[in-house]
Amino acid sequence: MAKIKLTKTELKAQTDALKRFQRFLPMLQLKKQQLQAEIAGIVQKADEVTAREEKARADLGSWVGLFAVGGEEILSGLVKVKSINTGTANVAGVAIPVFESIDTEVKEIDAWATPAWVDDAVKAVTDILSLRCERTILLRQRDLITAELTTTSQRVNLFEKVKIPECKENIRVIKIAIGDEQTAAVTRGKIAKSRTPDSNDGTEVAA
Repeated sequence: MAKIKLTKTELKAQTDALKRFQRFLPMLQLKKQQLQAEIAGIVQKADEVTAREEKARADLGSWVGLFAVGGEEILSGLVKVKSINTGTANVAGVAIPVFESIDTEVKEIDAWATPAWVDDAVKAVTDILSLRCERTILLRQRDLITAELTTTSQRVNLFEKVKIPECKENIRVIKIAIGDEQTAAVTRGKIAKSRTPDSNDGTEVAA
């Protein structure tokens, strides 16, 4: 603990600091709870997107296999993601990306040499890629909010376990010191008064 001045000025400074920490702490605790809730919601949504992607992949694989031999080769590289379009949202003071859509590039194919189901496959693969990109953005949201949660948790701990207890102890020490000084001043005053000759002690000087 840093050395403090045992003065009334320092007492006021420590008291003001304590009030400030006690005022900010509930706001930090609320922010911490909001961030934790947001992370839980994002993780749940990411799990849902993953489940949808897995189902879409299973559905695609089940019906592609029913068609001409070489279906897997046709699907390979059929659709590629050119870019991911995102917006921005603010969550408890944290700017996060929000998934909107993807831009894709479809491989040139010979319509005469490929089965008719390829058009449906393009849509199915595009949907799968879109889900995959959405999950990537959700995980990015989680990482950003988790980083903010770490910082907020550190500040909460700092206030709860260091700053507030430190201010309270400083105030206690200063009050004791000021009280001791006031007691000592009163004692010195009484001693000084007892040593002062009483001008009205009854002694008279003869004329």
